[in-house]
Amino acid sequence: MADVLDKAKSLYDHDFYAWTREQAAVLRSRAGRGTAGDAIDWDRLAEEVEDLGESQRSEIESRLAILLVHLLKWRFQPTHRSSGWKGTIVEQRSRLARRLRRSPSLRPYPAAILAEEYEIARLKAAGETDLPEAIFPETCPFTIEQVLDPAFYPDAG
Repeated sequence: MADVLDKAKSLYDHDFYAWTREQAAVLRSRAGRGTAGDAIDWDRLAEEVEDLGESQRSEIESRLAILLVHLLKWRFQPTHRSSGWKGTIVEQRSRLARRLRRSPSLRPYPAAILAEEYEIARLKAAGETDLPEAIFPETCPFTIEQVLDPAFYPDAG
């Protein structure tokens, strides 16, 4: 039993998202058993643990959208570039990198949602810049590698 607990603690330290999924499964497997834990609502507790993991995905979505908006603004409004925009780009990349280090099982997630988040970012960038939507490409002009690369700043389009 100590080995199982040690494994769970290790997973918590190395991949929080994977830990939330595993813990939810363990909680569900105990549901309905006649133990001293009968007063615990195992299914709802498992759902809450899963929600903790989902909050990690939600954070990635939000930070990616903000990052994309600022990369678009950087590219399509070069005369308006500011240290504030650059600071936002640096911050979002840094926080994304930290989240992905904390939960390695989520590393593929930004690539999986890039197109969807870009659609939102495109509309938001148009609104924030007062440029017509048509100025911004319909598909993301950046690869996920570029988006996450601390050295990448798009040239004016």
